[in-house]
Amino acid sequence: MTRTILIGAPVDSGQRRPGCLMGPAAYRVAGIAAAIRDLGHGVEDWGDVALPDLRAVTCANPAVDQLPETLGWTEVLADRVDDALSEGAMPVILGGDHSLALGSVSGAAAHARRSGRPLFLLWLDAHSDFHTPMTTTSGNLHGTPVAYIAGRDGFEAFPPFPAPIPADRICLYGIRSVDPAEHAALLEHDIAINDMRVLDEHGIVAPLRSFLTKVREAGGMLHVSLDVDFLDPSIAPAVGTTVPGGTTFREAHLVMELLHESGLVTSLDLVELNPFLDDRGRTAKLMVDLVGSLMGRKVFDRPTRSFT
Repeated sequence: MTRTILIGAPVDSGQRRPGCLMGPAAYRVAGIAAAIRDLGHGVEDWGDVALPDLRAVTCANPAVDQLPETLGWTEVLADRVDDALSEGAMPVILGGDHSLALGSVSGAAAHARRSGRPLFLLWLDAHSDFHTPMTTTSGNLHGTPVAYIAGRDGFEAFPPFPAPIPADRICLYGIRSVDPAEHAALLEHDIAINDMRVLDEHGIVAPLRSFLTKVREAGGMLHVSLDVDFLDPSIAPAVGTTVPGGTTFREAHLVMELLHESGLVTSLDLVELNPFLDDRGRTAKLMVDLVGSLMGRKVFDRPTRSFT
């Protein structure tokens, strides 16, 4: 049995399309606590984190949007995730846009460093999120977490990342939208890009199993960051950053089932759910269903459903 702790992160400052702040409530309404509890795991809900008092911070790039808010969320989430891991639990962060990973992975890294274990990152996303505050042209900070986690320059306004994750411990999986500047930087850092071309050629299983083998052999902790746009928009419409050609229902569940079987996942982000864009809760229910697979539900356990 795994003790899980739900942490609501109503973060809406990493991009400009309102709605992600409703994500934590949508996951709760969709039954995430019951889905985990029904599989025999312990569940505690620590409620939503709140912004601390904001500091006056600036960035040399005038395009950067809502920096003080994003910095505040980063600091409070890092502390909360570290607290949950320190209690021997698995934090599940209910987002919130993907800038929340600036804080959640920072908290996991701080705990891993104190524990003397390497931290690995599995980034399930259509985007590489490898911009820095200095390279982003959109100014949307939800496109920067992996760069922060990998130790790129340009994050002077943020707390130093506790222990930057080396390239060989980062797996970008399901990627299909990368800006040219991000691609060049990724090649410099030698981070593996398991884009949809790789998954089409080699299948869903082989690249993931190879990465999980690395985690296991290193005795590592594994943080999984699951973006709604990892899924194809035809089955998960409630996201403001849709990119066609994402994973199918079965592919996504297979990824989650493999993660469960590995027994390696120590923390999880659920990000970019925008309930305002959903169809009768369809996307929220699917994301909760995927968490069920990650926590041990088998394919033959699934009930027949309707979206009415």
